[in-house]
Amino acid sequence: MDFISTRDTTRKAYTSAQVIKMGLAPDGGLFVPAQIPHLTQDDISALASRSYPERAAKILSLYLSDYSYDELLEDCKKAYCEQSFPGGAAPLCSVRDNIFSLELWHGPTAAFKDMALQIMPRLLSRALQKTGETKTALILVATSGDTGKAALEGYKDIPQVKIQVFYPSDGVSRVQKLQMATQTGKNVDVCAINGNFDDAQNGVKRIFANREMAQKLADKGFVLSSANSINWGRLAPQIAYYVSAYCDLLNTGEIRNGDLVDFCVPTGNFGNIFAAYLAKRMGLPVRKLICASNSNHILTDFFARGEYDRNRPFFLTMSPSMDILISSNLERLLYFAAGPQETAKLMEQLRSDGRYEVSTKTLESIRNDFSAYYADETETACTIKELFSNDHYLCDTHTGVAMCCACKYLAKEGAEIPLVVDSTASPYKFAADVLKSITGTSPSDPLSALDELSALSGTEIAYPLRGIGSREVRFTGSIDPSCMEDRVLAFAKND
Repeated sequence: MDFISTRDTTRKAYTSAQVIKMGLAPDGGLFVPAQIPHLTQDDISALASRSYPERAAKILSLYLSDYSYDELLEDCKKAYCEQSFPGGAAPLCSVRDNIFSLELWHGPTAAFKDMALQIMPRLLSRALQKTGETKTALILVATSGDTGKAALEGYKDIPQVKIQVFYPSDGVSRVQKLQMATQTGKNVDVCAINGNFDDAQNGVKRIFANREMAQKLADKGFVLSSANSINWGRLAPQIAYYVSAYCDLLNTGEIRNGDLVDFCVPTGNFGNIFAAYLAKRMGLPVRKLICASNSNHILTDFFARGEYDRNRPFFLTMSPSMDILISSNLERLLYFAAGPQETAKLMEQLRSDGRYEVSTKTLESIRNDFSAYYADETETACTIKELFSNDHYLCDTHTGVAMCCACKYLAKEGAEIPLVVDSTASPYKFAADVLKSITGTSPSDPLSALDELSALSGTEIAYPLRGIGSREVRFTGSIDPSCMEDRVLAFAKND
């Protein structure tokens, strides 16, 4: 399986190990597979009888052709073990008639990013070996909350790797901030920036595009890589849990092989829902992919009008992982809908003008697969309360956005087929906002909210979050985005 850049009309080919090591293409584009592999109904039937690690290894083997199946299976079994995912990875729960929750947050940081970032460090370690790389990989991460902690946990103390995470100082929850600030490991660094997620993401992209910076790091013995969903090694594992969810519906008798299902995905950076799109392109029987947004509904507007415009007000919401105005992975969708030449043109317009508009033909093609809705803060809170009161289902704020959007979709399209909603974080990661949504009153402290929510709901606090307030804080302070390069160089000096 070869990989190419979304912006390269020459279709220069790279191996899967190369793209996992590199992260970003040399021309600034994102890597995509040159061909999309196919899943047959027989393949799906066979996977239904397998464990999650076996399902994931099979899907990864279709894309990572310079890794052996045995290598991938070994890594998947270690990544999705009982110790990291008690009770199993990616369980599917029935919420109400024909609505199911795909709970992706049962891993070591209580967020869906664990599904990729428990396996990705193992893929990178093999990639360094397969490409003969002798330098240390310096992983740069921009996070809106969950990716940072999941990446730190996945890469801590991994040989031949250092990892540095940047996050918006006022754009993550108290629990998310503590998870990162208390991170252990000798090879990690965490830095808050005075800005929003897009400032952090733009800063990381700027560093990747800076050849002089790359040379300085190379002279120090480092090669840059990424753990964000711009890296194919981060995105590919996410395809597996959509296939797994379909298999679970088969096993419970909710569907027969070949029946259509819908998926609703809360997303800001578009990586999670793009993985679902690839699963559909592979042959998974999916009718529609519902893109769920919060008050920063730039994606909803794009699917409605074909215009992507980041020149708009930015809102800090109770679903901070979706507080994003630059959805990087949308570029991959544009590649498949419009081709590399048009994609490169649109990305240049976004860089220079902060906006672009796709053709009517491209928009119509995209709408064949996607619907899009958004939920504001009031709607999200009401949905969380309703699910808890009426369905006895406790969900976090991001899942609340998705459930609200799912209900809007069903009100328009009907509920004749199963709809699977991605539940992307434990409710305890955003306990204060979940508690306020249910009770109407704010807790006295964001950390005490965990115990209060547990008492109210009769559920246990997610294991990675127990006792978080008593852990040693290692990383404090913040910097301006313009100082990110200096911070990276300083971290590269510390061995």
